[in-house]
Amino acid sequence: MKKAAIYARVSTSDQHVESQLYDLRELAAQKGYEIVHEYEDRGISGTRARRPGLDALLRDARQRKFSVVLVAAFDRIARSTRNFLQIIDELDSLGIEFISRREGVATGDAMGRLFVTIISAISELERSLVVERVKSGMRRARLEGRQIGRARLDVDREQVISDRRCGMSLTQVAKKHSISRASVCRLMKETNDSSRPAAFTSTGKLRYQAGA
Repeated sequence: MKKAAIYARVSTSDQHVESQLYDLRELAAQKGYEIVHEYEDRGISGTRARRPGLDALLRDARQRKFSVVLVAAFDRIARSTRNFLQIIDELDSLGIEFISRREGVATGDAMGRLFVTIISAISELERSLVVERVKSGMRRARLEGRQIGRARLDVDREQVISDRRCGMSLTQVAKKHSISRASVCRLMKETNDSSRPAAFTSTGKLRYQAGA
């Protein structure tokens, strides 16, 4: 008899997992599985990769405490395709079958594995399209002469450095020049880096002498 684990999740605290658990217990009985543990996440969104119940399930999966995982539907295990595939891939690498009641998909059979492969291919295509759209937007911005990335600070850099070196605090310098404390730190770092004398390492690579 196969040992099975049940995973149930609801997004809000006023929802209940009992209906999912009832259906999954019935499914396990129909298939002749022995339920060894039931894992729950209550009031936790499926967009979160880290969830107490899911984390516990994966820890026990790595210890081979069961050979089948039952869920009510794909979106109970994860909302994003990427996260869903990561979980399925890990279970598959451990030799654990994944069964979703609503979709009728079981990774232990050929059709189930094909379905997951198709989802994976679609997800990869979506990522490629997003990357291409970003690159296309950046090319168009360059052709139109628009700024890409962080704009150069419109500030007297030398005066900022001088004020800081004269003993003014980060907050004082930032307020005086209407910039952020992080910008002050960045300007100081850029100045310090550019003022270090260059030297060569034993491998012939150029480096800057720290503290110079």
